[in-house]
Amino acid sequence: MIDYQTYCAIREARERDGLTGRQIARKLGLRPETVSKWLKRPRYEQRKGPARASKLDAHKGKIMRLLEAHPYTAVQILTRLREDRYEGSYTILKRFIRTVRPRPSPAFMTLQFAPGECAQLDWGSWGSVQVGNTRRKLSFFALVLAWSRMLYVEFTLRQSQEQFLCCHERAFQYLGGVPREIWIDNLKTAVLLHPAGGPAVFNARYLDFARHYGFEPKACGRHHPQGKGRIESGVGYVKGNFLSGLNATEFAPINPAARLWLDGVANVRLHAETKRRPIDMHAEERPRLQPLPAPYDCAIIRPVHVTNRWRVVVDANRYSVPPRYASRTLTLKLYAERLRLFDRDELVAEHLRSYERGRDFENPDHARQLLRERAHARHDRLLLAFLRLSPQAQVYHDHLAERRFNVRHHVQKIVALSEIYGAQVTGQALDDAHALGAYSCEYIANLLEQRRRFLPEPGALHLTHAGEALELDLPPPDLSLYDTL
Repeated sequence: MIDYQTYCAIREARERDGLTGRQIARKLGLRPETVSKWLKRPRYEQRKGPARASKLDAHKGKIMRLLEAHPYTAVQILTRLREDRYEGSYTILKRFIRTVRPRPSPAFMTLQFAPGECAQLDWGSWGSVQVGNTRRKLSFFALVLAWSRMLYVEFTLRQSQEQFLCCHERAFQYLGGVPREIWIDNLKTAVLLHPAGGPAVFNARYLDFARHYGFEPKACGRHHPQGKGRIESGVGYVKGNFLSGLNATEFAPINPAARLWLDGVANVRLHAETKRRPIDMHAEERPRLQPLPAPYDCAIIRPVHVTNRWRVVVDANRYSVPPRYASRTLTLKLYAERLRLFDRDELVAEHLRSYERGRDFENPDHARQLLRERAHARHDRLLLAFLRLSPQAQVYHDHLAERRFNVRHHVQKIVALSEIYGAQVTGQALDDAHALGAYSCEYIANLLEQRRRFLPEPGALHLTHAGEALELDLPPPDLSLYDTL
């Protein structure tokens, strides 16, 4: 059972700060089940009826004396109570000790920041969303200026480094400048290692990004999220205000809706701590921010293998490249919205990045290039077969090119004729046509057809009248053959 003041603190943490049940429990030193139970109740209600007798009642005096004498643990007191035949449970004892000797809550100082001095950032997660034929986890990048509480939020489908850096850039553009420090949690995209009591080891790419924009990254201590309490509250506020009750069926409209919410709600509200609107304080802070330099190349660079079907695989999707790069290794530059492929310094392909799975994206120009290459290969084979027909074939081909519009058509037809009539006969027809100055596949076909045509053999002599046979004048037979025998 909690008291009325604790109930009010629970409601205020939910309604004003937008904290979750676990965050409230951690803040107030309560169990999450207790917080969840009281959040469901619209008002505070005391326990009705007389309190039930407890097996601990007879031993409470001794417990108080032991606690006054020494800061014993609940286990140590339980051992002493067993000697007095205590039959109750350890849980009841621990709950009573927690009541009479509450666990001290750590005290924290309110950090003060100058305008333009610091920003705090973190990632948040919120379920999943449908993206085409698949579902992706929904994340959001949140950055808040520590002095003005000006907030920036951007939703993404991954928490990878290229997303992390691109969100930084868009946040700086939205805020109109760069703070001198950025406080972060121990994110793998920024912090490689942070030993207890030691300095953080930052990601080399993130350090290069920080040098480009002129800010100093600072990592909070491990398991001490209160070090960046402003963004912790900001993430809770995004979940409790913008995302609470949001029915997002697609990813595309979420970021435009978030921008409207930032400009129409989050940054124009009266802040509970500063008692001013963040947008008004930001107008004073903006001149103190560092100016924006030239954009940074936020791409992640890595080698990628091209399959024999001239595709590269990125995030379970396939993207085409020119066919001449099949089975080779290219350099991939992966951005949040697009991907680019290079052969050394030459850009060979570029695609919009997809967050679906199992899709195939083909640039039509890449396919046309392969078809052109195959057409050239077929023509080369036809031309070689044509030149083998005759020593005069090359000269004949040159005259064809001068006189005929579609040389490839004539060459293809003449090669086809050679397969029907034979290469030797077609070559002879080619030589004869060249001698006559006739250059076309139709003329070669006519020559071949005429030479193939046979004259009809003479038939037997038919006489209509028998008497006409007596009028025939036949030469005398040559009988010298018999003399030789």
